[in-house]
Amino acid sequence: MKILLSNDDGYLAPGLNILAKHLRKIADITVVAPERNRSGASNSLTLDRPLSVKQASNGFFYVNGTPTDCVHIALTGLMQEMPDMVISGINDGANMGDDTIYSGTVAAATEGYLLGIPSFAVSMSQHQPTHFETAAKVIVELVKKFNHSEILEPTLLNINVPDIPLQAIKGQQITRLGKRHKAEPVIQLKTPRGETVYWVGAAGQPNDGGEGTDFYAVAQGYVSISPIQVDLTKHAQIGTLQHWLQANQ
Repeated sequence: MKILLSNDDGYLAPGLNILAKHLRKIADITVVAPERNRSGASNSLTLDRPLSVKQASNGFFYVNGTPTDCVHIALTGLMQEMPDMVISGINDGANMGDDTIYSGTVAAATEGYLLGIPSFAVSMSQHQPTHFETAAKVIVELVKKFNHSEILEPTLLNINVPDIPLQAIKGQQITRLGKRHKAEPVIQLKTPRGETVYWVGAAGQPNDGGEGTDFYAVAQGYVSISPIQVDLTKHAQIGTLQHWLQANQ
């Protein structure tokens, strides 16, 4: 089995390195990741300049671009053979609910999915986690299960793992994405030169985080597995808008 591994925290990130160590036990892996932390890059591609690809002493490739750049370059020219799976992570911090819109971790997996390859995005439930090993072992088992499954349709899974020891994990749940309250206000500061600068505020607390959501599953000690998609069309509104358009002609 061949796996392309990427992330948004950069090729030196501990989550990526721990996951690579564990996946090597079951697969032939290629790592192509950003040269630095690109959290929040979403699905952006770098189109205004050429990108360089370098190889670190441990064999990892790193790119001076976004997570999406990394996977796109890997799948459209860098790799000699297409992988069987794309895995992005392990991210330092959760990607649940609305986080997925901004997440570079999810974006890297999405690029694999858009190119027809089953893809997983993997995140820890909190920042600066202490149990990356838990997530790595969970993913190894999920890859084995998926490899022996009969799932034929394109698959993009957003996986969030509680930051607890493996033996404390209660199980795995298939979930939907929850929703957050609006973000906290921006943080306004003055530089030594008297200029006003802004830090983006923290994400809001869950607004829709009840049973069945990713927020709820992780809070209860379960691994959350959310199947997600890229179709942005609001199909239910097409008929209403067609009627509105015809009525106003």
